[in-house]
Amino acid sequence: MSHVGRHTTRGVLIIFSLLANRTLLSKDIEKQIEDAIRYKKLVPGEKLPSEQEMCTLFGVSRTAVREALRMLHAKGLISIQKGKGMHVRQFSEETITDPMHLYFELHLKKDYALDLVQARQILEPSIAALAARHRTELDLKLMKEHLETFQQHDGSFDELSKLDALFHVDIARASGNAFLPLLLDPIHRLLPKIKSGIYTTVKDAKESAMKWHQQIYVAIAEKSPAKAEEAMRKHLKIAQQHAEIMLKKKKIIA
Repeated sequence: MSHVGRHTTRGVLIIFSLLANRTLLSKDIEKQIEDAIRYKKLVPGEKLPSEQEMCTLFGVSRTAVREALRMLHAKGLISIQKGKGMHVRQFSEETITDPMHLYFELHLKKDYALDLVQARQILEPSIAALAARHRTELDLKLMKEHLETFQQHDGSFDELSKLDALFHVDIARASGNAFLPLLLDPIHRLLPKIKSGIYTTVKDAKESAMKWHQQIYVAIAEKSPAKAEEAMRKHLKIAQQHAEIMLKKKKIIA
């Protein structure tokens, strides 16, 4: 491939390459633009060249460019707005976790509660230990606020379930590891559906959750990784028992 001359668009220098192989042109265009985004040659919010400019840069037809842009948009890498042009998408946690959450919703079997608890049993005790090592005063403040809100809540089980999950999100963020909240977010967003069922069928479920959340909080506040890990392990063991009770009652009712 021979390089196209330097092209400046609205003061931003962009370098793409002419495509020598005329097969799968749209895929080649897609890869070049995606690589430019991945390697920060194009940054979030930056405006892309127009379709016509890209045709010139790549030496291809508008059809190939449009197909490549369609795929990049589907991946969530660029935004396309009529009258405003195309921009590199601004990325957030939701940009990453929304597709994962949608995948889980669509592909998990109907009664996925035990699989979800098992995944949490593998991940969350170690995360609680990390939180005990790395938590900040702000982390503790958020945990305490969410604990108190959870305890005082007397409304719907759905909202109670979201507050329950929020406490676990706080712990993941307190771990000091940037990857862990992203990994756990899709799991935690599935919890309200399960937790609502548990709160409906297990009478002391809220009291149990409150008890163990409090113990986990105290261990993290005391910076005791071993206690935090053990408290989370016991909490999720009981969560498994509650999920089993809920599933059993669902089968009886069905």
